[in-house]
Amino acid sequence: MKAIVLDMYGVIVKQTGDDFVPYVQQTFPDLKPEEIYTPWFKADVGELTSLEVWESLGFKGDIENIEKRYLDTIEINDGFLDFVSSVSKQYKMAIISNDSSRWSKYLREKFDINKYFDVISISGDLKIQKPDARIFQLTIEQLGCKAEDCLYVDDREGNLEAAGKVGMNAVLFNSRNIQWEGNAVTDFIQLKNILLCQYYQDIE
Repeated sequence: MKAIVLDMYGVIVKQTGDDFVPYVQQTFPDLKPEEIYTPWFKADVGELTSLEVWESLGFKGDIENIEKRYLDTIEINDGFLDFVSSVSKQYKMAIISNDSSRWSKYLREKFDINKYFDVISISGDLKIQKPDARIFQLTIEQLGCKAEDCLYVDDREGNLEAAGKVGMNAVLFNSRNIQWEGNAVTDFIQLKNILLCQYYQDIE
């Protein structure tokens, strides 16, 4: 294995994104989930800015502060910083995340993690969203690796299946307690153990 590619929500950060709808409904309880997801998904592919999402949902006033209050509820996952500071010395590192450009930039700068990654593929920047194969292929090309030399970690089955179809090794980070027949971990200690096992297999 030469590269590790990580999802953001549900892997690098604790929140999976499933909290956004109930967060908005605290202010606008009559909004249906699909009314909230529609502008959010548009921001994920660069069709709206994240600030326009809040405005379209009905928020008024200091939109930047409203957005910041939400983003500041998001926490880095336990063990991630120790994991990434260790493995980034041995492997190429990448992020593939479905997110708006602004949200992703804010969170990566807040947690000071840009320095650990060689490639950062954000759907809002690229206008390509997982599980589209192109976002995986583009990341692999930028890493300068073969697909089979990349380990992809995500909390959603559809994204893992898409990564597997392009030849990547897929591991479920099971932050949402789902069923998965392939390799799965629940924390970064287990993920590091998978890498150690692979390393010793490679040198035998």
